[in-house]
Amino acid sequence: MSEPLIPTDATMANSSEPTLNISTFSLENILGENHDAVEHPGMKGAPASGWDEETPEVGALEGFCVECEDQPAQVSCETCADAYCEVCFAAQHRKGSRKRHAVKPLTGNKEKRQKPNGTSTHEGTNGVNAMEIEGIKDSDGSDDEDWERVAAGPSSEVVGAQPAVGAKVAEWFVERSKFIPLRLTITERKYLRLLEAALSVSEYTDKIDTLGFGLSKAKRIVHQIRELCAIMSGLLLSADYKQGQELFADRDFQANAEFYQQIFELGRRHKIMNPDKMRTTYGKLIYLLQDSQTPEVKDLLSFSLVRPIKTVYMILEEQNALDLLRDDLITVATKEIYSEGRPRRDIQKDIKSKERAIETLASRYERQGLTQENIRQCLYSIGDNHAFLRANRDPCERMITFLKEYFHPTQAKDSKRSLAIRSGREGARLSHDHGKQYAYVLQSLTLWREILHDMFHLWSLAEQDLLAENVPYRLRDTGQGLNRVQAAPKTSRMMHTILHKAQKSVGTWIGSSVIHMGDHNVPNALMFIDKYTQIYRILLPICNTLSQIPNLIAKPALRSYIDDEFGSSENLIREILGDFFRHGFDGSGADNFFDAGSCIDGRLTSAWNWCASLEKKRYFPIFLLTGFVGFDGEW
Repeated sequence: MSEPLIPTDATMANSSEPTLNISTFSLENILGENHDAVEHPGMKGAPASGWDEETPEVGALEGFCVECEDQPAQVSCETCADAYCEVCFAAQHRKGSRKRHAVKPLTGNKEKRQKPNGTSTHEGTNGVNAMEIEGIKDSDGSDDEDWERVAAGPSSEVVGAQPAVGAKVAEWFVERSKFIPLRLTITERKYLRLLEAALSVSEYTDKIDTLGFGLSKAKRIVHQIRELCAIMSGLLLSADYKQGQELFADRDFQANAEFYQQIFELGRRHKIMNPDKMRTTYGKLIYLLQDSQTPEVKDLLSFSLVRPIKTVYMILEEQNALDLLRDDLITVATKEIYSEGRPRRDIQKDIKSKERAIETLASRYERQGLTQENIRQCLYSIGDNHAFLRANRDPCERMITFLKEYFHPTQAKDSKRSLAIRSGREGARLSHDHGKQYAYVLQSLTLWREILHDMFHLWSLAEQDLLAENVPYRLRDTGQGLNRVQAAPKTSRMMHTILHKAQKSVGTWIGSSVIHMGDHNVPNALMFIDKYTQIYRILLPICNTLSQIPNLIAKPALRSYIDDEFGSSENLIREILGDFFRHGFDGSGADNFFDAGSCIDGRLTSAWNWCASLEKKRYFPIFLLTGFVGFDGEW
């Protein structure tokens, strides 16, 4: 059956003449020469400026949390008359009059105890206490709502850190492998280079995310489909010339659906494992796939370009080989071997033991459909995850160690050891005494550490949010140009869980707990992920500079310079750390007074602002002497 024609002014004026209507919304007309006359028939009422209309808000379903709307409700606040999950209840009842609200557990939860001062403790189904919030007083005796006491965890170590060599691994690797992408093979890397080349010359986002004159939403859909088909055709023609010629002849994209899904999945998988790669092309890739998930595009192509990321867990589960991840030998087979400060003999010994463990596991779990090379690839992928954690998470651990080593948690012996800041001085937006700033820095570094520990999980959820069919985006001017503003419910939920864990770990919480997601500060999950993959770019150069100072003082001329300028190498280290801990966490860096501050994302904005002013510091020559080239270089 042929598609219905959309009447135009010409056909209505002279309906007796049989005229071919080129404005029919079909793939043939969209890819033809007269595509300017084609519009999506269902978008006639959309505004011509290209702004997407708002979607009506829908309340939470019965039995779900009223705040996040996607988790089962666990407790009910009798004062608010709302049902919450454990994390949202703790976040919404942190301070003020809300912390004294009466609350009762819902069906299946343990009884809640009311405390004498009006606050209460609560145990969820997992048996872990929720936050206890009590106001405390700072050094001048005044109550401060920004400083709260929460139930401290057993230690400040990363929750769920890798088991030690020789220890029982239990389910640690099983849970971790669900979000560890599989390392690319040689053949897959050839396709990856092809995809990167196609994306680097594409102007997809330049053409689609723009408010051109008369570019309505209906026209933008046509442009999306044309650009998408052009990229897909070029990829297939470059990979297989014969297949590409057939595609140009019959326009049958569906026949090559598996090829397109594979090559786009390779790019996504490679980026997750290597955040430094595809820095200019990954955004195009995700936005292209995001547009391909819209109903208008999927109906014309008759298939989806998106498929799940291939993970270690997925490969082993298909072959019923998950016991590999429970084998205690896997810790040796995937451990990272360090060379710093170790004799060559010990390094070679570790390398040989690791190779033996890999070969033992490969031969032990080999079976039909799962070759030894497949098993090695899975083990190498887990090793890549450990390397990622060392480069990204460990600098947070080192900075926490520096903070505890060089500064007292509550008192400063002199002004050089004080972390106190005051709003309006040297660009600071916050006013904290030494003890409060110490706790503020500690909790921020702890939160960053927990985020980076679960970064692969967060990235998986971010892609699910970005590529969700039922979560549309809106093109908005956020003050930093046009951006795709899209809600990220899964990523936001995970972030609130991580925040809750960090709050319990440090024991105190200062400042705001607001997590920006899907607003003008952080428009979508892609921007969120991009922000937190930059943490190591800030912390690693600082850690490297501090570690190189002992080598500098070994040279008499440089030692004399450091002693004359800073007094001693220890004073130099304390000055660098003190300046970073004060002004890298002072709420500065926003374009206006209402952004940044002490919110979760504002802490990272302040650190970026400190990096931009580094060359004005008197210790900047020390950074240059240790090989520093910038916060966006190779270290």
